[in-house]
Amino acid sequence: MNRAPVRTYAMVERSSHLDFDIRDQSLRAPLTQPHKHEYFQIQVNLAGDTQHHVGGTVRPFTARTLSFVLPHRMHLVPHPPGTRWLVVNFSQRFLRPDLAMDPLDLEDVPLTLAPELAPFQFQEHLDFTFDEAGFAEVLALLGTMQRENAARRLASLARIRGCLLELLALTCQRWEGELLALAATQAQQGSRRAALARVLRYLRDELAGEPTLADAAEAASLSPNYLTHLIKKETGKTFTELLTERRLALAQELLLATGERIGEIARRCGFADEAYFARRFRQWHGLSPRAWRERQRQALG
Repeated sequence: MNRAPVRTYAMVERSSHLDFDIRDQSLRAPLTQPHKHEYFQIQVNLAGDTQHHVGGTVRPFTARTLSFVLPHRMHLVPHPPGTRWLVVNFSQRFLRPDLAMDPLDLEDVPLTLAPELAPFQFQEHLDFTFDEAGFAEVLALLGTMQRENAARRLASLARIRGCLLELLALTCQRWEGELLALAATQAQQGSRRAALARVLRYLRDELAGEPTLADAAEAASLSPNYLTHLIKKETGKTFTELLTERRLALAQELLLATGERIGEIARRCGFADEAYFARRFRQWHGLSPRAWRERQRQALG
């Protein structure tokens, strides 16, 4: 994907209704640049082969494949000649009126709370290609949604929502094993991130003192050996390197926000020796603390 500004589309720009819409390729020209939506989207490949660029991955998008896109996730599906597809757009409120959550946080909703979100959460890891029998079920549900959306009679939206949930349930159960395994990994990663956040909070509070690996592990409710492994895995650094990085980051803040002497800033950041602090700061920024402060203040006017 390119580095041009990525546009975020609202439902009103790409749909005929603000709650739910379904259409084929004949009704609206496809987008040709990476973009985001404020709403959920499902694309259904009816014929032809292409690719789905989503997040940081590229997945094959062949016939009988469904792609699931969360709100605010960058993506693009090129549609070369000969491809046929359906697009299903719907708002978060339409899918789950009870799910009062910021759309940007949907990535981390646990499966126990909203299992129907799983295909959207793990689109970057799986290809949702149905066999002929399964795709026939998919087409039947899509056909009902198309008819009800076109007519919009009494309870049409309730029927559409039922078909939409059935489609998501069908996908979840077809890829149940893979989705559960990915969710377990995600939960494990979330636990690791939370533990690392506790370590960083501890370091922030103790930078002026002498924080140790053992004390940081206790603050994070981990063993020192596991904490060493966690820090290396999540940051690529050792505990000492992470501590030094945090101290230098605090020094950067103080250099900009205060008029304190360099020696006092060094002390507040846990460097007992001003010369050592200056040497490490120069390694990090390529300038001495004093020269860096002067340059930043000049840049800020």
